[in-house]
Amino acid sequence: MSTKPAMAHKPQSDTAHALAQVLADTYVLYLKTHNFHWNVEGADFRSLHQLFEEQYRSLWNSLDGLAERIRALGEYAPGTSAKLRALASLKESEAVPRAESMLRELLEDHTAVVRTIEAALAAAHASADEASAGLLAERLAEHQKQIWMLKSMRTS
Repeated sequence: MSTKPAMAHKPQSDTAHALAQVLADTYVLYLKTHNFHWNVEGADFRSLHQLFEEQYRSLWNSLDGLAERIRALGEYAPGTSAKLRALASLKESEAVPRAESMLRELLEDHTAVVRTIEAALAAAHASADEASAGLLAERLAEHQKQIWMLKSMRTS
């Protein structure tokens, strides 16, 4: 009687899971940014409305690449709001905050996504997955750019 050996753990599974967390954080940040774009008010309305649009479009455009990379690693991408929320470290904003609070929340969230990406980069490097590392490095640079822009817009 032959027994199947236990499946060896694949390092690419760690990378796929880490990418799923990046995908989840990105999706929640996309929703929040789009919400803020729709609902921002005040003296800086026009500039913030445009900034938030640029940001949510960039976030939206990154989702497919992240999900497809997860699939390329042989895993399923989380594709429901429940799965994405469960994986995300970010929380949606139920309220419509003032413009300055919107900037603060988005700054905090982009900073949190940077931490999520850095963890995913470590997993990609540990499994010698240069394709995932490259994708993550691009996302890292984009979030760092958005952090700079948000900091430049804040008054306090």
